[in-house]
Parts: sequence; C-alpha cells; structure tokens
Amino acid sequence: MGSLCTILALAGAVVHFFLSKQPRTPRRAVELLLVYSLVFLAGAGGLIAFMGHTFKADDIARGIGWPTGSPFQSEVAFANLSYAVVAFLSIWLRGLFPAAAGLSYCVFLFGAAHVHIREMHLHANYCPFNSGVFLYVQDILVPAIIIVLIVGYLFALKKERQAAKP
Repeated sequence: MGSLCTILALAGAVVHFFLSKQPRTPRRAVELLLVYSLVFLAGAGGLIAFMGHTFKADDIARGIGWPTGSPFQSEVAFANLSYAVVAFLSIWLRGLFPAAAGLSYCVFLFGAAHVHIREMHLHANYCPFNSGVFLYVQDILVPAIIIVLIVGYLFALKKERQAAKP
C-alpha cells in the first residue's frame, strides 16, 4: 500500500505541476511534491491506520505484538485520523501549513519507530507490524522523505520571498 501511495503522490505532483497554469518554479515543484506526499502518505495512510485501529483493533494489536482489547487502540486511531485531516487540509491551506502538517506527522512516526525499536530490543518483539519492512518504510523512510521535502520547500519559499524583495 505504501508503494502505491508513493507512486500516486509522485505522479499526482508531476501531472499537477505540468498541467497547472501557475509558473513552474522550484518552490512550486517542491510544494506540490510535499502536498501530494502529505495527501497520499499521511492522508490516505492516516485514514487506513484509523480504520485498522478502529475496526480491526485486535488484529492490528496482535500484528504489533501488543495485548488486545486496550482502549489505547482508539487513541492511536484518532491520532491517525487527525493527521489525515490535517494532511487533506494541505490541499487548500498553503504557506507554512503543509510544513507544519508534515512535521507533526513525522514526529508521530519517528516516535512510533522509537517505540517499535525499543520493543524489539527490550522484548524481542519482531511481530510483522512492529519490525521489518513496516517499521523501516512506514515509520522511518516516509517521515525522512517528508522532512527532506519540508526542508526543500522552506528553502525554496525563503529564496522566492527574498527574490521578490526590492
């Protein structure tokens, strides 16, 4: 699912960039890559995580190697829903909003990575949703990509604002 979301984010940003009537600037390119990444990775990913932690809570808990039946699953579900909502708002709210939306999502994912890695080391928890591809792609690679896009976007935004000053 992550690969599909990544492909859709990249394809959507590229198509939007070339079909848009707005000037094709570096800031615009990075902005679209960031927004589309947020929409597909944090937005769609957050909705999927919300549904999993809500409707398949026990299956997800077992897949992570955690006890079933905890109300904590609902808290994680709604945290993911909040990131999805904020990511989707990035479609309409620009400026620094996408950077803030992406940064908050990255803090959550890097925090989740920390918890999963700690579980592996302290409790030998190598369950599928706690380790392996899921950990390295979803909890480490995705936020790393978003951080790179945020830095690029902020740099391009600053450069464009400086160039506009008389």
